[in-house]
Amino acid sequence: MLTTRFVTGSLVWADFSTPDIEGANAFYGTLFGWDAESSGEEFGGYVMYRSDGKDVAGGMAVPPEQGPAAWSLYFRTPDADAAAKAAEQAGGAVVFEPMDVGDLGRMAVLKDAEGASFGVWQPGVMQGFGAVQVPGSLCWAELYAADVPAAAAFYSAVLGLQSFDVPFPGGSYTTLHPAGTEADAMFGGILPAAAAPAGADGGAHWLPYFEVTDCDSAARRAGELGGAVRKAPTDLEGVGRTAHLADPYGARFAVLKSVPQEGSGAGAKP
Repeated sequence: MLTTRFVTGSLVWADFSTPDIEGANAFYGTLFGWDAESSGEEFGGYVMYRSDGKDVAGGMAVPPEQGPAAWSLYFRTPDADAAAKAAEQAGGAVVFEPMDVGDLGRMAVLKDAEGASFGVWQPGVMQGFGAVQVPGSLCWAELYAADVPAAAAFYSAVLGLQSFDVPFPGGSYTTLHPAGTEADAMFGGILPAAAAPAGADGGAHWLPYFEVTDCDSAARRAGELGGAVRKAPTDLEGVGRTAHLADPYGARFAVLKSVPQEGSGAGAKP
């Protein structure tokens, strides 16, 4: 399960780019109950979002000409520069070269071999999420890729992630967890790109899942706030009820009302 006991390869942060940060503040504030706080000019107006006083996500205004609105996920690394080189060697690319973010940490934005964007975070004083797995926070992550085994191999080479398959309706599901951890430390999975609501045309991408208390209500509210329901609420046996959404600016994400998991490694998220 996703945890704040961070180790190398852990999923440690999620943020989004948007052409309208004030509008995004209103959307996510209403949908998830997040409080928004600007980090100031020193950090380009980056916004920190908190739920019950704990850091759960970030956001930043990005002009449309610099790219579409999108969510990004960041993984812990002991060396952002080495991770960037490893991504290139594995067939990926460096989007933003490693850079220091004050004393918070060092980061880089990369692309995997199929073009899915992701970030790496070498922690300084900021370790990552203050809360996960509770309503209003991240609870799962999913990668859509044309070649699932090749994608698993890429993230193993770059981040040391380990994978294993679990039974899933219609076949199996490839899960991910940091090297050296047990199977129940899985925090995400990989699905064929064609399984995404947009189909293979949507390309390879990471999708964040946020825990909610009521999936149907969250999907309905997202639509009322100007967002879109990309995949209607659906029950997944042993997992919960989930819906794929987009904010008013097109950034894709999902919501999940989880069912309690029994035992360790006994099941997967979506």
